[in-house]
Amino acid sequence: MLRILLSALVALAVSSPVLAQSFPSKTITVLVGVAPGGTLDTLARILAKSLTTDLKQTVIVENVVGAGGLVALKRLTQAPADGHTLMFTNMSLVIIPHLHPTANVDPVKELDAVGMVATVPMVLSVSNKSGLKSLPELLARMRQEPGKINLGSGGPGTTAHLSEALFLHLSKTKGELVQYRGSGPALTDLMAGVLDVVLDQTVTMLPLHQDKKILAIAVSSPTRLPQMPEVPTFKEGGLPEFDLAIWNGVVAPKGLPAPVSARLVEAMSGLIDSQEFKDRLSQLAAQAPAQAQRGPAPLMKLIQQDSVMVAGLVKDVGLIPK
Repeated sequence: MLRILLSALVALAVSSPVLAQSFPSKTITVLVGVAPGGTLDTLARILAKSLTTDLKQTVIVENVVGAGGLVALKRLTQAPADGHTLMFTNMSLVIIPHLHPTANVDPVKELDAVGMVATVPMVLSVSNKSGLKSLPELLARMRQEPGKINLGSGGPGTTAHLSEALFLHLSKTKGELVQYRGSGPALTDLMAGVLDVVLDQTVTMLPLHQDKKILAIAVSSPTRLPQMPEVPTFKEGGLPEFDLAIWNGVVAPKGLPAPVSARLVEAMSGLIDSQEFKDRLSQLAAQAPAQAQRGPAPLMKLIQQDSVMVAGLVKDVGLIPK
């Protein structure tokens, strides 16, 4: 028995560097559970391009839309844990089990975290046709005409959906939550004036605000963003309780080999440390994770913390039909 155990340990020690050297052996697919055009899709494609160069293997992004991200998550959990199927996701990951309680999915138990790529503030924006110019004006109208203002998001369980429901909860107002298949279509309707309000991440909102296609009226950062200094914070607008920021990162099926995880973290750090990526994040008013925030452990801690937080909020803020 001892001989068998020693042989297994030797085999493991030999196979680890070999596994790291042989990975990746084929195309890597990065699943994104929302339609093209949103924050997740944008950041995932930046990551895929960088990984393709670093890993010397093709990395593709596949948008797997359906059931608020459940379809993509299910596909991930059923994939081999070899690093060739990954998922680029965010806080919406921990909402899925609440949206689909009969699906029996548990991100904490069924996934391995790989690492965070960026943290992004939220921006509250209104249509140019709404006549609204500030957060106080919006809150006043919502209190005068309860339920009349509509707020669009990329679909049930997305960070925009969570953020808007939380916004209504904290501001003690009522509005109509309108769900789309991805934030891209929601933003299109915001620009057209079909929607009054969208609350989403800076990655997608900032360019539209700068091009004057929409009007940003509040940001969830502690201080005003240098990229949009004219836009007040939620605190300045009278809602200091709203301080939500969204993490974006990579997860894998449970059982990802340590050498493969380490190789992916190394490649992701190469992107995060690159000046090109820093400049790109700066343009989008997003932040790269500090060294201490990188790798599997910090991201898994966030997933666990957010799971607890969402479990406490999900019914109170109206995310789940009662």
